[in-house]
Amino acid sequence: MDVLSDAVAVMRTGRPHSSRTVRSAPWGSRFPPSEGAGFHVLLQGAAWLLPPAGADPVRLGPGDVVLLPHGIGHGLADRPGTPLTDAVPAPDGSWPNDSDRGPVGPADTLLLCGSYQLDRNRAHPLLTELPPYVHLPARVGAHPRLRAAIDLLGAELAEPLPGSDALVPALLDTLLIHLLRTWWLAERADRSTGWSAALGDPAVTRALRALHADPARSWTVEELGALGGLSRAAFARRFTALVGRAPLAYLTWWRMITAGRLLRSGDLPLRVVAQRAGYTSEFAFAKAFKRQYGTAPGRYRKGLTDPPAAAGATPGSSG
Repeated sequence: MDVLSDAVAVMRTGRPHSSRTVRSAPWGSRFPPSEGAGFHVLLQGAAWLLPPAGADPVRLGPGDVVLLPHGIGHGLADRPGTPLTDAVPAPDGSWPNDSDRGPVGPADTLLLCGSYQLDRNRAHPLLTELPPYVHLPARVGAHPRLRAAIDLLGAELAEPLPGSDALVPALLDTLLIHLLRTWWLAERADRSTGWSAALGDPAVTRALRALHADPARSWTVEELGALGGLSRAAFARRFTALVGRAPLAYLTWWRMITAGRLLRSGDLPLRVVAQRAGYTSEFAFAKAFKRQYGTAPGRYRKGLTDPPAAAGATPGSSG
């Protein structure tokens, strides 16, 4: 898998949810903070995104998309001054779907909304550097793949057919990747540091792909630099400046994140988890794991101790 796919896969938990919602003015919804991420697509009509206090309302037009990667509380309404009603999801995290409401009138607002469950303790800095919300305005001819994913998801929600229960979650995962990719491609040209720039640097990207493809390998800085045609020193400087960690420090951190995912998502023997994380000694692995998560691998697997924030350290951490 590539770095973006890995970053999403390692954080994703549970099942994503989505809904097709019709609103008639006046209307306003308040969405509480969550541990996951959410999105809104305005298919028809007009709406305003109401971020937390201190941020200006954002006008949304037909085709606009908003991604809220950190689960901040926010509002959505026909006008900034409209009173808000709490939006309450079902116990399974799903939202009411208005697919059976009937024809949508020309004055109605049609929304496509969704949510993802994420494990913040396995957060990749590729995702943590995102702003509180990402607004992708609709532009003629722009983002064709993103628009295609939106159209497919909207069609399945508007008219569920046999297989929709399997297809909708897959389309939601596809949409999330397209949302993130669209933002980073737009940001890349304006940034000289950070993950947007890192994904645009061929030498760093080749090294990251190699580390993610085979984290158990005993990589050297020389080998990683050679993948991009750089000397050891030049590669180390460039990688550290863009990624925020030295190459082997990033490798160690990614091994621990990978190990945490394996421990929580399956019942592999500790010996196998250690090997997949690049350790031939279970003792050395357990020691490194406890240093990263603040608890032993076995206790982490059982959920006996909540891992500290260091497990999802900030982009600038040296780990």
